Amino acid sequence: MATPLLFGPYGRSAIEHIDALAAHGANAIWFHGFDPSAFEACARGGVEPCVEFKTFRADYEQHPELIPIGVDGVPIRYGRLVQGVCLSNEAFVQETEANLLAGVRAYGPTGIWLDYLTYAGWFETPEPDLQESCFCPRCIAEFCQATGIDAASPQVILSQHGEAWTAHKCARIAAFAARYASLIGEHLPDCIVGAYTCPWTPSEYDGALRRIFAQDHALLSPSIDVFTPLIYAQKSGRPPYWARTCLERTPEFVPADSKVQLILDVLDFPASLVATAASDTLSWGVQIFGGAAIFAEARRAEVFGQAVRRIRKANERRDG
Repeated sequence: MATPLLFGPYGRSAIEHIDALAAHGANAIWFHGFDPSAFEACARGGVEPCVEFKTFRADYEQHPELIPIGVDGVPIRYGRLVQGVCLSNEAFVQETEANLLAGVRAYGPTGIWLDYLTYAGWFETPEPDLQESCFCPRCIAEFCQATGIDAASPQVILSQHGEAWTAHKCARIAAFAARYASLIGEHLPDCIVGAYTCPWTPSEYDGALRRIFAQDHALLSPSIDVFTPLIYAQKSGRPPYWARTCLERTPEFVPADSKVQLILDVLDFPASLVATAASDTLSWGVQIFGGAAIFAEARRAEVFGQAVRRIRKANERRDG
């Protein structure tokens, strides 16, 4: 299956400006969930509908049973923004799969991007609170059974079997990715399977990409067509050119046959998009989180269009 270059805003609010998208190089909209009205609007406007599908995130206040357990044996610290759930909660896992299955049976999106496909934490902040987690008795037992290691406590696991624990978590996330990709492919064989990912390199924050978030691109790549690092520079305390820096580091750890497409934040526009368009490592299209605001103003929309044309030409030169 050929994966098309897709450019456009994330957020259903962009539907208000759908008539302006094509004129400025946008050919897709990403929106949350299987939203019937969003699909209808995309069909009217002639743009590709792409779904952001929530996997491992929940409201802890309403569902405290989903809070992962920390090293100290109690639920992890969390604030307003956090992702990740206890993956041993079978009811939640089944509900997530059922929601995906219902969506792919009812609709035909161009792509489905899996979001929060990770262990617990939050990286869109200058000072992330990185906690080792998922040490409930069921998760520990699952680790021991899967690895053949006899370890009864978080302290023993981390002090004596740390890399095995990290590898196990990464394999667990990759297995869910494979399951979801299989369900999507069974019902929508031409659907792009994307994944929103932590934008860090494997060495940052003491290896937190794998150690905390359990995102191993090599393990995920058989299931994921397009990796989409979340480049929210201002929110993360990074400069706007971080988009280009991140993109140019991806060949170090993303398999060569995998595609990388950045999602940029409208708060960083236009600097981050300009940096992305100037990169020698090419983004396979671009998403703009909150991008509706760009298409509400012709001058800003043309800046987007210029960047799209530059990225398209660079991809054509590479492939031709």
